[in-house]
Amino acid sequence: MLALLAAAGVSIVLVAGIAAVGLFRAVVTDSSSPTGTSTEVRATPEPATALDPETARDELSNRPMLSVDASAARPGPVSTLDPGPAIVLPAPTTLGPASVPSGFPATPEGALAQLAAINQVAFESGSLSGAREVIRAWALPGGPSTTSWSVVHAMATLFDSAGVSGGGSARLAIVLTPLMGLIKGTVGTDFVVPCVDFELDVTLDQTARGAVADCQRMVWSTDRWLIGPGAEPAQPPSVWPDTDLAISVGYRDLDRG
Repeated sequence: MLALLAAAGVSIVLVAGIAAVGLFRAVVTDSSSPTGTSTEVRATPEPATALDPETARDELSNRPMLSVDASAARPGPVSTLDPGPAIVLPAPTTLGPASVPSGFPATPEGALAQLAAINQVAFESGSLSGAREVIRAWALPGGPSTTSWSVVHAMATLFDSAGVSGGGSARLAIVLTPLMGLIKGTVGTDFVVPCVDFELDVTLDQTARGAVADCQRMVWSTDRWLIGPGAEPAQPPSVWPDTDLAISVGYRDLDRG
């Protein structure tokens, strides 16, 4: 999994080899970046309900999704196709641990909104300690850890290539915006695999942008959604939002109110 970002004359490899430690699909390029590689996956969004709950959760999480070329993450023409009704994301009602917005309802849309918030706060913290604080508070035992979470590894690779420490830099700014998403499936009422397609903007004197997509096992635990135990799900397609391809993948716009 490769991501090349050119900013201020510095070539930044955002993510490389994340599949070995987590399946966070991140592809960020500017117009000068090479095409990259594709992932052999296919989309099958129906719920997994025919198996026992634990097996069904694994089957749903591991089910491959649509294959797209890495170049699909680059900014592209806005589509005039109709993706269908937007997914209405509930608003947070409280601020949870690690300053992550929380209080989302026990619905698939609530799980998607919580995943988007977790990723936003982790990336926009601009530091490995900030990302680790997030996953420490938002993953159940057996889920991604402070050392295994794909976001931590992606950020470490970015910092290495940008020539900054894990503490980040005042020169480096990261903005992650959830724009499209889908519900891959559910098992019962307390397990959802939502997928979010983000726009990621990284600034190092200049700004470059691309698409980043993430799916996670979200489990309802007492009063909030948490990232559940097990391997991170199969990689979702990272596609520039609101293009023909993004709509054909099955992504829908997110109505964030």
